[in-house]
Amino acid sequence: MEPLTQAQQELYDWLVEYITSTQHAPSIRQMMRAMNLRSPAPIQSRLERLRTKGYIDWTEGKARTIRILHRPSQGIPVLGAIAAGGLVEPFTEVQEKLDLSSVFGHPNCFALRVVGDSMIEDSIVEGDLAIMRSVSPHETIKNGEIVAARVEGVGTTLKRFYQQKEKITLKPSNRKYSPIQVSADRVDVQGILIGVWRGY
Repeated sequence: MEPLTQAQQELYDWLVEYITSTQHAPSIRQMMRAMNLRSPAPIQSRLERLRTKGYIDWTEGKARTIRILHRPSQGIPVLGAIAAGGLVEPFTEVQEKLDLSSVFGHPNCFALRVVGDSMIEDSIVEGDLAIMRSVSPHETIKNGEIVAARVEGVGTTLKRFYQQKEKITLKPSNRKYSPIQVSADRVDVQGILIGVWRGY
């Protein structure tokens, strides 16, 4: 594509970041503030040039319909497989990318720092960050899912969830610990595990 001027690149980079994080297009006024401009004319001019050069598009006559074309590839490159036992062929070329933006940028996700060793048989250890997805009001939680549950009179815990009628069992993944068995009205499931982040 045709290269951008510095001013056009500045606006384009801001648009990519804004639309990626909010999932909707900004207003002209927001763009003016971001670019430290007092008039909409320079913004409109830059938008037209970005459109002409093939970087963005929009629907005529409708506000906030800017779309990023040819969105830059995001994520960490996945270069292949690596053996934790024997050897495999070394990786040669990028085939895919690990894009975590859908998780870390999702408004319904949050992280909890793991304390304790009750989930070690699921490879969740103390210090890990458990990435959770909030539970929608009418969602049915499947038996066996790992959840963050607040138990009345006990506290909040990370366990595997099982329900049989009005009885809930929160089962640890460590044989040293006993399951927590309580009535359903004493349990508030706050999130479902979707990933674990571990720094080294």
